[in-house]
Amino acid sequence: MSEIKNGVGAGTLPDARWTKAMASDGRDDCVELAQVGENIAMRNSRDPQGPALIFTRSELVAFFDGVSKGEFTQMTV
Repeated sequence: MSEIKNGVGAGTLPDARWTKAMASDGRDDCVELAQVGENIAMRNSRDPQGPALIFTRSELVAFFDGVSKGEFTQMTV
């Protein structure tokens, strides 16, 4: 598989099976994830054909570790 880059259209990713969080409202307001090769793609459920961000597993592990440690608490949600 050739390298997939950030910003590729989410609808063009080969064999992507998108997973929506159970906390989603079922229509939108959710980020969806799909495994693409050894990487993880992320898309906005309100724009399923829009751009996807592509992360390595180690990038996501670092992000989730930071979330669990409160490193992003200055951001308003």
